[in-house]
Amino acid sequence: MTDTITEYRTEGENSLYAGPDGKVVPVVTRAGEEDTNTAQSGDCIRVSGVSIQHTPATKIWFGQVSNVPGYRSLPHHHGEAETGGYVLRGQGRIYYGENYSEFLDMKAGDWVFVPPFMPHVEANMSVTEELVWLTARTPENLVVNLPDVADETLADYRRA
Repeated sequence: MTDTITEYRTEGENSLYAGPDGKVVPVVTRAGEEDTNTAQSGDCIRVSGVSIQHTPATKIWFGQVSNVPGYRSLPHHHGEAETGGYVLRGQGRIYYGENYSEFLDMKAGDWVFVPPFMPHVEANMSVTEELVWLTARTPENLVVNLPDVADETLADYRRA
């Protein structure tokens, strides 16, 4: 019987992801060990699962974003970062455009893309249920908070 040697080939250099022992391996962030010291926007809470804060990742931020019932983010944008999101549960709305007068509604199972530098407000449209979504951003969790707006300027928005 001969020993079989498996060789893994890569197309690029990835040594910058090596741990102290020099090995490049996947990194698991265990439940409860996520990074909560991440950029926030008012009542929009971001928790990092994959990011530069606690993994070797250098070109992606991936985390969970939530708003308690009837709460929303401050107006903000994400600099040069492209942002993708997936709604896990709840009823969300993204306000954008001049004076945040335009909006798109989202529900569980919906996906959203927010282009770089686009000012927006993320709102939980339910006053009884939490809004939770997964968000991926590249290159990092860039958050630039902008001056707040009155709740009354956001169509159909109401606080809990």
